[in-house]
Amino acid sequence: MSEQPMQTETFDVVIVGSGAGGLLAACRAADQGLSVVVIEKSGEYGGTSAVSGGGIWVPCNHHIAEAGGQDTREAARVYLDACTAGASSRARLDAYLDTAPEMLRYLEARTPVRYQSLPHYADYFQALPGAMPGYRALDPLPFDGARLGHEFARLRQPSPGTLIGARVAVTSKEAHTLLSKERGFMMLALRQFGRYWLDIRARLRSRRDRRLTLGNALVGGLRYALLERKVPLWLDTPMRDLIEFDGHIDGVLVEREGQMLRVLARRGVILASGGFERNQSLRERYLPQPTEAQWSATPPHNTGDGMLAGERAGGALALMSHVWGAPTLNVAGEEKQRALFVERNLPGCVIVNGLGQRFVDEAAPYSEFIYAMYRDHAKTGACLPAWMIFDARFRKRYPCGPIMPGSMMPDSRIPDSYRSLLHRADSLDELSAQIGVDAAGLRATIARMNDYAASGIDEEFGKGGNLFDTYYGDPAVKPNPCLAPIGDAPFYAVRIDAGDIGTKGGLVTDEHARVLRADGSVIAGLYAIGNTSASVMGASYPGAGSTLGPAMTFGYRAADHCAAQAGASFSVSASRTDREFRGVTQ
Repeated sequence: MSEQPMQTETFDVVIVGSGAGGLLAACRAADQGLSVVVIEKSGEYGGTSAVSGGGIWVPCNHHIAEAGGQDTREAARVYLDACTAGASSRARLDAYLDTAPEMLRYLEARTPVRYQSLPHYADYFQALPGAMPGYRALDPLPFDGARLGHEFARLRQPSPGTLIGARVAVTSKEAHTLLSKERGFMMLALRQFGRYWLDIRARLRSRRDRRLTLGNALVGGLRYALLERKVPLWLDTPMRDLIEFDGHIDGVLVEREGQMLRVLARRGVILASGGFERNQSLRERYLPQPTEAQWSATPPHNTGDGMLAGERAGGALALMSHVWGAPTLNVAGEEKQRALFVERNLPGCVIVNGLGQRFVDEAAPYSEFIYAMYRDHAKTGACLPAWMIFDARFRKRYPCGPIMPGSMMPDSRIPDSYRSLLHRADSLDELSAQIGVDAAGLRATIARMNDYAASGIDEEFGKGGNLFDTYYGDPAVKPNPCLAPIGDAPFYAVRIDAGDIGTKGGLVTDEHARVLRADGSVIAGLYAIGNTSASVMGASYPGAGSTLGPAMTFGYRAADHCAAQAGASFSVSASRTDREFRGVTQ
């Protein structure tokens, strides 16, 4: 009996991965008149983008002038050059600076996604030339999830850490108002909780908020745009390999509904499937040690599939030892750890290693925080894990991970699933014994921190000494909104792991997002964007949205490059047998 031929479907562009970069590329390709399919390995769309803050970092964006600021390409280039320190090609950096503002205008003109500039959210490295005190980071405006119909249920849910009370969605700007207790913060909280509970139809179905914000707003708006364009999105469809013929990538081999399916691409395959942070073996091969996949704040499906397929096809790799680092904490029963983005900036806490010593400005950019953890661990062997220490005053006023301020959630009302997260003792020595930290070192560190709180100057690491630090400080605390005394019993500790929000290493690409071989030659028909590619930002993290901004910009450029190709880039003929197609994937 002859073997039954494998089923084949053909599109102009095949996109692997349904994060913001992939969805934006699909929209752009469709608007260029190309047929497109998006394939997603999991049963939900959105990937890491959906659980992220949804922000994008775009110098010279058109919202800057609306917010009363100004930026120049020259200043942005100086800043990026200083941040990337030669780790990214001039062509890619120029492509980003030239195209990101255009991509944003296209996004807002042709999809429901809208952004607002954040005038006070500073670039992460204020001491570098060309840095801005704000404006370049943009926050997505809310999107009504009810517009998605049945597709709302398939949107990957936001990280619970981005919701108030693990229920109510807020924008980045609203979160800042609430955490900083700015004028009107109480009315804002009441209004959002009231809106949530008055959405009766949604509450009868689930606890999920239909007012989408942050990454859910971005992905939800892009998914709606694809529905309007009738672009198919195949869930539960993992890519098994690329299809290569005569040095050209012609499509992908996928598994769908229990069957292998060949999906051919006339113009190109765009790999947008995320990083490898949830692949323990790859972490052990490439990342600084020790390292654990469970420390990541990303969905469990980010196992490097696209990167590995591109490497098998001859693609070169770069930046493989780097991650988009973020300190994380473990909450029992949750699929991923929660990143600590803002709590570290608040006054009255300190983060120490096992010797009870500080090793970094607690409020430093999250990626720099992780680099500091590994540097200290290399010297002391005592910084993985680290520990965030605070007292009763901090506990009463501020949140920490899933635990709301004590004024709202007293210790007696902390849910059982959170109790293992929080260590408590009546003295610093008792707390030190609980968590295995040197007591004398911790006492000395607390004493110095109390002196710094009184003077307003952190003489060791400069906490609160720049605009980025103070953005999430408490403006009611003087003279430094990031420093307050630590001394009111009981005392608390939370374990801090060297986590991440994705890996930075991946396939080397050019300014059009085409995948390159080690000799610099192009692999025809193959593109990579987002965390599947080596970051255009090098080892650095210039500002909030430096992950999604490039993912969407190079997705936009990849789609345009596919559209510019003259006609079909391969010929499906009788001479290309089913056996030949299969053989190239083995």
